[in-house]
Amino acid sequence: MSVRIDIAGLPPERIVFEPSPLAELGLALHALAEPGHHPGLHGWATATSASLKPDLADRLCEADFLWRTTFSDVFMPFAGLRGHHGRPAATLAEELDVLDRLDDERFVNAALEFTCNQTYDQGRPSPLTDPAVAAESLELAATRGPRQTDFTRRLLADPAAVRAWVRRLIEDCEEAFFADTWRRVQGQLAADARHKTELLRRKGLAEALTAVSPALSVDEDRRYVFLDKLAQGSTTAVDPAVGTGLVLVPSHFGWPHLLALHAPGWRPVIQYPVATGELPAPASVELLESRLEALAHPVRLRLCRNIARSPYTTGELAHALGISAPEVSRHLSVLKKAGLVSTRRRGRYVLHQLDVTVVARLGVDILEGILR
Repeated sequence: MSVRIDIAGLPPERIVFEPSPLAELGLALHALAEPGHHPGLHGWATATSASLKPDLADRLCEADFLWRTTFSDVFMPFAGLRGHHGRPAATLAEELDVLDRLDDERFVNAALEFTCNQTYDQGRPSPLTDPAVAAESLELAATRGPRQTDFTRRLLADPAAVRAWVRRLIEDCEEAFFADTWRRVQGQLAADARHKTELLRRKGLAEALTAVSPALSVDEDRRYVFLDKLAQGSTTAVDPAVGTGLVLVPSHFGWPHLLALHAPGWRPVIQYPVATGELPAPASVELLESRLEALAHPVRLRLCRNIARSPYTTGELAHALGISAPEVSRHLSVLKKAGLVSTRRRGRYVLHQLDVTVVARLGVDILEGILR
């Protein structure tokens, strides 16, 4: 499974790395709403939450579905504005001005992503003009709770009022905490964008994408960029009706998320966490699936119980489990292919041992893969 971005024929200068204050605020709000996703940000999240005035905290709670369970494209309006250069602005105020220039239909669809995520990359009629889609949006919002229902009803009835409310909320967040936060992280994000731009210029797209994340890749013909995610979707960076270009946005608050804007009619955007020495390389979805499948078999679990304690030969395992040596070899082969077992030779014996470090990290890898 992956998200695929068509870049066939895209000029290199149309692939850009740039920070976005509004996109960064979206992830900062997510970190406040879901601190469990971001263990490295607990201190910041606790201090920031404690400093919020009750009125602002209540308003953030009212709208947190825009960033808690999904990442609304309203935080990347530069990608959805026709006739725009398709790149982030330097300041939050400028990006909010771009957000104001989105037409109501585009804003409403982006704000209602929490009710239509199953059709995200396929598009759907506007709920402002299609009564059936409006009814479906309200019905789906009702399954998620009264706040979502009320927000959806107000948005469909008076988009202009909700847009003004959202802008005031974001401006109040900037005043309360984000202006200071952005001053602290902006230099780091700009430096990362410059480094990746230079890497793209000197060593090419494949090298630059690998530096962004091991979960990003490009095919040999440089036709597609792939994001290794549990999500599945596709989009294009070369649609002349939308505007060509691919923007990669670094984020201080992003890990473990690797976000892809791939809505129809929008330029694609990838928002990625800026790497630090503390962040492990993400395991691929394919590798996670192979490890879970390897451990799902009861015989292989019994094998793991033995070889977790000390190295065993194939013959010893066959005797311990009461099965044939060839059967043990077949199960060990599956475990080795999944990277769970190592082997070493001692004289004429071949010893097998469980890699307990890999197994201990498996739960974290699964969580990161799901959240990516």
